[in-house]
Amino acid sequence: MKKTNYSEHNRLPAFAEPLHVGRPNIGDVAEIHRRIDEIFQRRWLSNDGVVVQEFEREVASTVGVKHCLAVCNATVGLEIAYKAAGLSGEVIVPANTFVATVHALQWQGITPIFCDIDPHTHNLDPDHVEELITDKTTGIVGVHLWGRPCQVAALEDIADRYDLRLIFDAAHAFGCSLDGRMIGGFGTAEVFSFHATKFVSCGEGGAIVTNDDDFATRVRQMRSFGFKGSDNIVSVGTNGKMCEFPAAVGLSSLKAMNDFVKTNECNYHAYKRALSHIPGINILPYDLLERNNFQYVVLDIDENESRLSRDQWLQVLHAENVLARRYFFPGVHRMEPYRTRDPFAIRRLPVTESILKRVLVLPSGTAVGTAEIETIGEIFSQASESAAKLRTQFPAMLPLPTQPLAPQKRKAA
Repeated sequence: MKKTNYSEHNRLPAFAEPLHVGRPNIGDVAEIHRRIDEIFQRRWLSNDGVVVQEFEREVASTVGVKHCLAVCNATVGLEIAYKAAGLSGEVIVPANTFVATVHALQWQGITPIFCDIDPHTHNLDPDHVEELITDKTTGIVGVHLWGRPCQVAALEDIADRYDLRLIFDAAHAFGCSLDGRMIGGFGTAEVFSFHATKFVSCGEGGAIVTNDDDFATRVRQMRSFGFKGSDNIVSVGTNGKMCEFPAAVGLSSLKAMNDFVKTNECNYHAYKRALSHIPGINILPYDLLERNNFQYVVLDIDENESRLSRDQWLQVLHAENVLARRYFFPGVHRMEPYRTRDPFAIRRLPVTESILKRVLVLPSGTAVGTAEIETIGEIFSQASESAAKLRTQFPAMLPLPTQPLAPQKRKAA
């Protein structure tokens, strides 16, 4: 990469084609075509077809759980899991997550109570969870952000002591482990995403996994209108079933899972080498003693050391066609309807607020390789050398939703 002159107008970006975060990994296309041909020959396209059943068995086996219930997407999976768990009233949840985690509560008239996060894990802070429990609290939703597990033992202890249901949004965590045990078997249930951006993908899809037989029965009925048998409706339900075609894509992706992980891990270590000398640019570590999918390369940017804010780094990268993302900016608590309903949540979330201003996620996956990462490293290096000039060229903070700031007190249980 030639030396970049950031004052030069109309120059070409470093990459002719955009590099995206979460560009889909694709399994064996020939196998997908073969499975789809067989689906058409069987003329069994939905309603627990043989491909969906095979996909469920493979997912359950991979994560070591008794039950996998495939669903059309993880958002519907969360909605069904919350309903099957009997959640109501108030549920404690992080704001540092994709909005679907929270929308799935609000959609059912459940009030999300935003909880702060641990500055090192970026997951729920168990001490703050306990402070937020009231007589209206019925559950806790933990999110294994970036595939790095929550403090599960502490959350399970709190849930047991207060008789609360514990659900985990494991959208990022398929193929990851905690203390040698695969994510998927913790709490009442966990919900995986197999969206196109996930490293194992159905294109669209998700799964609810659990070791609870009764819970699995309720989910199976709820995802298919409340049917028990062919003509017997026994509960309120919805249409959350996965059909055969995404399951065929998912099975091919599952077969290639180990290759995807190797690519992601290679990229993770390549980024560590490429960015190790850049002041203030810190890559969030994975626990290499555990199983990881290495799906997300997450930067925690120290503005004082790097001399550029996270948002200025974002603009530098976008100018070079590196489409880094500010996950999960600005935080669900700053989105509607939550910032209107709970305008003072921001005062309860100092760590969340700090993290959301520092985190940047870089492109990875099978569409990115060592050569691209070396070029991205050069972009960082040259921008670091030109920091003084770039501070005047790019705004330090991009627009942020506004909301009033004031302290808020909650009544303890």
